[in-house]
Amino acid sequence: MHWLARRFSEPSRSVTTSSTSQISAASPHDIMIAGGGIGGVAAALCLAQRGHRVQVFERGATFGEAGAGIQLSPNASRVLHALGLEAALKPFAFLPEAAIVRRWNTGACIARTPLGAQAQAKYGAPYYHIHRGDLLRVLVDVARSHKTITLHENANVTAFTQNPEGVSLDVSGKTHHGDALIGADGIHSTIRSSLWGADTPRFTGNVAWRAMVPTAQLPDGLIAPTATVWWGPRKHFVHYYVRGGTYVNCVCVVEQTGWQTETWTSPGTRAELKAAFAGWHNDIQALIDHTEDDALFKWALHDRAPYAHWGRDRVTLLGDSCHPMLPFMAQGAAMAIEDGAVLATCLSRGASITQALQDYEVLRSSRTAYIQTRARRNADIFHMTGIKAWMRDRFAQRAGQNAMDAIYSYDALTAE
Repeated sequence: MHWLARRFSEPSRSVTTSSTSQISAASPHDIMIAGGGIGGVAAALCLAQRGHRVQVFERGATFGEAGAGIQLSPNASRVLHALGLEAALKPFAFLPEAAIVRRWNTGACIARTPLGAQAQAKYGAPYYHIHRGDLLRVLVDVARSHKTITLHENANVTAFTQNPEGVSLDVSGKTHHGDALIGADGIHSTIRSSLWGADTPRFTGNVAWRAMVPTAQLPDGLIAPTATVWWGPRKHFVHYYVRGGTYVNCVCVVEQTGWQTETWTSPGTRAELKAAFAGWHNDIQALIDHTEDDALFKWALHDRAPYAHWGRDRVTLLGDSCHPMLPFMAQGAAMAIEDGAVLATCLSRGASITQALQDYEVLRSSRTAYIQTRARRNADIFHMTGIKAWMRDRFAQRAGQNAMDAIYSYDALTAE
């Protein structure tokens, strides 16, 4: 969540195409996408909707998504609905009534912002909670049926070359050719490191935990149908329903030193998590008590400053490969989905591919850098103590609404 972010205000940056107010009719392009996660497949659908031919290369044996739940705010669901996915998402999504901030020990409400029907009426699109795997399954099912999208599994991208005529991509011993290459291959992107070299992430001093708790195992009425974050000294706890309300997704972040493994799949134990949240409210204790050791995972949170450049000539980046986010704004997947919509618009204007990719970077880099920066700041805000926490709580309601308005009202379908 992104409660105390300042109202969004991007520095003005100009797009240099001859016309940005209208989308010109353009010849379809052959686009290659490295990475078959949410961002990569959503981008493929956006591009195919504009008439482009797309190949998606996924290194895994299947198109699958590690992790658990995500929050899809209206700025993301607006794009998914424009792709015609509203009916397909309905069986898997959960519509929260509100976003709530609670105090770690007493449970007192610090801030409450309506979502549900009110948010949909205000922003023109709903706020969803959904499991990552369910969202990707919906995207992949639609992509498989699309006549201009080809999905490749067991496709390990190792290198690329480009020239003024196109891009050649080395994939599992074979070479594929296209007009452009999009690196959507995640936080440890092969495409990014090939373009700009290895990055140097900084450990934030925070370790995140994730767990899924079956709703049927919890006392009736324990968990409200909301997106809830509990703020506490040097840690916080987030929970919300996914899979139509049959599971509660939990994300717990603790300030910690001495363990810095950056992976989503390191196992944790209930005893360790219980010790970290000793003294917290009984609702938190109940959630932890109903987790299972073989379904608890943790990862060290590393931070990366916004990259100075994303792409070069016919190659660019998308999602975590170019703007990896700390999980304190609930916007990681949303930013990748926005990327795909803006990318498709830029590539359909009639400009050259190199110009289109430059325009895409200009249109996206300010917004994503802003949200990266606000997420970094929220890591401190959520964990405040003493007088700082008291002051934070006084202004949380207004700040939270301002942040939502700034982020959720953005329309990637018309960004110029």
